[in-house]
Amino acid sequence: MEESFEESFRAALLASDAVTALAGERIDFGANPQDTACPRLVLWTIAETGGLLLSGPDGVSRGRVQVDCYAESYGAAKRLSRAVRAALDGYSGGGFQGVFHAGTRDSQDSEAPFRVSLDFITVFTS
Repeated sequence: MEESFEESFRAALLASDAVTALAGERIDFGANPQDTACPRLVLWTIAETGGLLLSGPDGVSRGRVQVDCYAESYGAAKRLSRAVRAALDGYSGGGFQGVFHAGTRDSQDSEAPFRVSLDFITVFTS
């Protein structure tokens, strides 16, 4: 059975030694329980749309994923975001034709956990 878009995206992060050295396996889509240890990654599908031809779906989806990097200090959140960017920007494999960094922003949080968010454009073959 083929991995879903979400499973493949998470697997790409888990395959990065730099990411797992910081976040371990605390990498999840849409789940951000307040009692979860930091550092951690919370993933959000911002948009996903299937490609179409005149004959119907082409099997290629294009999307945007937000990766929120949480940590107990701003510096730790920033280090995690750099590891995520290094792992994903230009990535292909696991169904992805390409994953491309589209932007990074810092949160305005004044206390822990601190957050740095990254957006990625994805091209995925289902």
